Amino acid sequence: MTKSDLARALTAHNDVTLQKAEEIVNLFFAGMAEALAEGDRVEIRGFGSFSIRSYGAYTGRNPRTKEKVEVKSKRLPFFKASRELLGRLNGSPEQEGERIKVGTDSIR
Repeated sequence: MTKSDLARALTAHNDVTLQKAEEIVNLFFAGMAEALAEGDRVEIRGFGSFSIRSYGAYTGRNPRTKEKVEVKSKRLPFFKASRELLGRLNGSPEQEGERIKVGTDSIR
């Protein structure tokens, strides 16, 4: 699913133009990215949470040349799925709800 698919789903189930729906989706993701960049945690109940994990510098190896390479410390986004999402993915009969058609996919 892409951001465009999300915007189309928003227009299909609400009285919103496609342009306004795209703006809403873009604002949503920009807000998430900004919060993560500031070191905050983003939680979407029933879906999961996003946080930032810091990794220290280390000496790695170039797999082609086997030469040692210094890798700088970095911060990477980390996603942890909610129990509800894990239940849906693994066939647990968690919440039954109305499915929303999005292109060839569907979401609850």
